[in-house]
Amino acid sequence: MGKLLERRPRHTRTRNGSINSVAKRKGSLCQQEIWCHIYSLMAFKDAARAACVSRAFHRSWQCHPNLIFCIGILGSDFINKFGRIVKNHSGIGIKSVNFEYDSSYNTRRGTSISHHFDSWLHIAITPWIEKLSLRLSHYSYNVEYNLPCTILSDGRASSMRHLYLGSCSFHPTINLDLRSLMKLHLFNVHITGDELGCLLFSCYALEWLELEHCDEIVCMKVPCQLQRLNHLKVFECRMLQVIENKAPNICSFDFGGQHVQLLLGESSQMKTLSLQYYCNAVYYARVESIPNVPNLETLTICSYHEVPKDSMEDDLIFGDSSNMRQMQEYRHDNLQSVVITCFCSAKSLIELTCCILDCTTSLEYLTLDTTRGVYSCSTGKHSQCFPMDKAMIPKANRAMLAIETYIVRKVPSTVKLNVVKPCPRCHIIESSL
Repeated sequence: MGKLLERRPRHTRTRNGSINSVAKRKGSLCQQEIWCHIYSLMAFKDAARAACVSRAFHRSWQCHPNLIFCIGILGSDFINKFGRIVKNHSGIGIKSVNFEYDSSYNTRRGTSISHHFDSWLHIAITPWIEKLSLRLSHYSYNVEYNLPCTILSDGRASSMRHLYLGSCSFHPTINLDLRSLMKLHLFNVHITGDELGCLLFSCYALEWLELEHCDEIVCMKVPCQLQRLNHLKVFECRMLQVIENKAPNICSFDFGGQHVQLLLGESSQMKTLSLQYYCNAVYYARVESIPNVPNLETLTICSYHEVPKDSMEDDLIFGDSSNMRQMQEYRHDNLQSVVITCFCSAKSLIELTCCILDCTTSLEYLTLDTTRGVYSCSTGKHSQCFPMDKAMIPKANRAMLAIETYIVRKVPSTVKLNVVKPCPRCHIIESSL
């Protein structure tokens, strides 16, 4: 084993005979660097507590690489202090920045700091940063801040792995250097489909992509360059009409909103599919989605307003099963779990459920939820269940009768059937159908 070699400190003797060590001064600097390193490894809350009880840690506060700012009611003193905090971290290698700012509240008060964000972000975003979260107007869809593309260009964000933008405008028209970005989440961001395509073209390491309430996107194209992308979520983008995917390795797709044209492309790797339509989810799932994902393992369907596609009302379904249509069989030998939320007695929904039971040999779990599937008191996390409209109670009763009449007898012994019904404690169950 080799020995650590230590250079002996150089000493000088002062007039009063005391020894002044150059290494002693260097040692204090080295000790401060060690404190800073230890401090940077601590959780943010632990670091804050340590700064309150230790002078050494208090001086090292500016070295903490993770910054979280929850900005509420503003004043000029706060803005100045906030600016000094950001400037104190200039050049020390910030790894994570989380800005949370309710601009809608402060705008009503006549106070806004959106014009300060450019300078703050220019300081915070360096080639060392790994995570940026910018959450503005959390309780409002008003947008007043436009994130400049230059902040994420010229290698400044080359090490960024996670980017969250909320309630702002972002209009990339140049290729950004986001070579390390793995997770991208856009919430209420004003960005067009072409601008999104330009952004995605720079994110060839992307693995996770989520878009929520991005209402300026009409056509969303996921390029084939995203070879690592495995999770895609698109939720309530109101103007969206087409989703065209060319990324070959998506394993999980979660969609919620009005009907759009789904061009999933190569979907042999997709294992999890979740569809939340406002109406006719069964039809779109049956015709456009399920047949195109042959290796599906988990299927979740939610339809708040299931409308029959033919003239036959669901009242006619009870008593005679001869009018049940035999759907085209699509074999799903890997499908293991199916969850249908807002299950009702619509004929098409019962037909789809029966088809799944007939055509799936690997099914293990089937959950039919006659409620809205939000939360319930049975979990112990909430004192009451999510409220249900009075009109939904009779529909839930009819759904349970349809399950008993047509579905239970088709469930094989190898499948665990879970029927979620309205809570007798939180909901008044009407006996009349």
